[in-house]
Amino acid sequence: MPAPQNFSNHTRWYPPFHFFVLPVLLLNIIFSIYITVHDWPRYEHTHLWWIVMAIAFFVMAGTSRAGALAAQDRIIRLEERLRLAALLQAEDRAHIDELAIKQLIALRFASDAELPALVRKTLTQNLESKAIKQSIVNWRGDYDRV
Repeated sequence: MPAPQNFSNHTRWYPPFHFFVLPVLLLNIIFSIYITVHDWPRYEHTHLWWIVMAIAFFVMAGTSRAGALAAQDRIIRLEERLRLAALLQAEDRAHIDELAIKQLIALRFASDAELPALVRKTLTQNLESKAIKQSIVNWRGDYDRV
């Protein structure tokens, strides 16, 4: 089991993506440009196409990651709305839809006991996600984040 999460260590790095795929694709772009510059004008169209494809692969990796994170954020939004509906009092439940998705994502780290007060504080003070996370006393870890 990993170390308990808190504000300072909750950021998740996915090693196959962050430390292999992205560096290799970035090196591919750099190498493509280097070869093109050093072999110019021989095979200029082939080398220029190589640069275009290297950039396309890098952008494709980024958009794939962004799509996975967007889907995950939608699931977190649903989970937190259900959790809030179960934990909040009736008068507070009416304001669940006023919370922005970034606020809901930050609130997922709050324990059940402190969640109602933190939701009220978030709504009255319009807290940003960083401020919400810093306000959490009893951190509830999210170890499944992609």
